[in-house]
Amino acid sequence: MEGGGVAEKQQQTSYTYWVREAREDAAPLPVPRKLSADDISKQPKPSILGSVWNQAGTWEERNLNSWASNRIKELLGSLGSLEFSGGNAYIEEVSKCSGDAFLVTVRNKKRVGYTYELTLKFKGEWLFQGEKKKIKGHLDIHEVSFGELDDLQIEIRLSEEKGLPMEDKMLVCTDLRLFLTPIREQLLKFEQELKDR
Repeated sequence: MEGGGVAEKQQQTSYTYWVREAREDAAPLPVPRKLSADDISKQPKPSILGSVWNQAGTWEERNLNSWASNRIKELLGSLGSLEFSGGNAYIEEVSKCSGDAFLVTVRNKKRVGYTYELTLKFKGEWLFQGEKKKIKGHLDIHEVSFGELDDLQIEIRLSEEKGLPMEDKMLVCTDLRLFLTPIREQLLKFEQELKDR
């Protein structure tokens, strides 16, 4: 008898996840209701990203290379000139713009990315010991990637450096590194446009 009393007491205090009996303080049970055509028309339509054939939005990749290349060339070509303490320089053209840009739709979420290699042709004038010298060259950016513009680095190649002392070359290179900020700003604008596509 004592064993039966313990089992009965244990059953009363045990925890059950599914409560089968309704109590006074419990919420009322849900009652099914048939939807009318009016109710269905008021339902919000799910926004579908991507193509018509991909209604579930599972996976879709779009190549944006031609748009991205043209837009990068346009943005960086419009940089204008920079004034330095000893002269000025401007971007003549974007001579190399190679890489990939893409838009991926995954599980109905849009993700974008790009990786590019750029070469910008520049021209400038500097004043050295009272004499103006015209200098041409290239600014090479070996890797530009989405979300990594803080790590952007420029390599400077001077085309006409005949008779230019090393300290003057260093001054020109230091001045040309000031192009980094406007280039970064234009590429940030490009990233925002890429996200909005």
